[in-house]
Amino acid sequence: MKKLLICLLISLFCSNVSYPFHLNQIAHAQQKPIPPYAKWSKVALEKTKAKYPNAKIVDYLHIGRRSGQSTSTERFKFWLKENQKEFGVFVNIEFNNQTEQVVNVTFQETTR
Repeated sequence: MKKLLICLLISLFCSNVSYPFHLNQIAHAQQKPIPPYAKWSKVALEKTKAKYPNAKIVDYLHIGRRSGQSTSTERFKFWLKENQKEFGVFVNIEFNNQTEQVVNVTFQETTR
């Protein structure tokens, strides 16, 4: 009898619980637009891994875009750790505005 009463209470409780939102609203609220620099983030990540194959990428920051007439440059800063050394690397990806083909990739290490 005691088990039956517990089961009955649990089923009543579960059937009367109302949530303040639906699951589809959660999924919708968590979707974020893809930033315009996402493509270049991936390129910067791949190029940095190739240049520093033994380093672990700890963090990165999109600095911004410099737009020119024929080419533009996306600028990033990566924070790397290799052995016991941590250092920053500025990565600049210059690309053709019309074709979006990479023209040049430069790296500049920094201690900050």
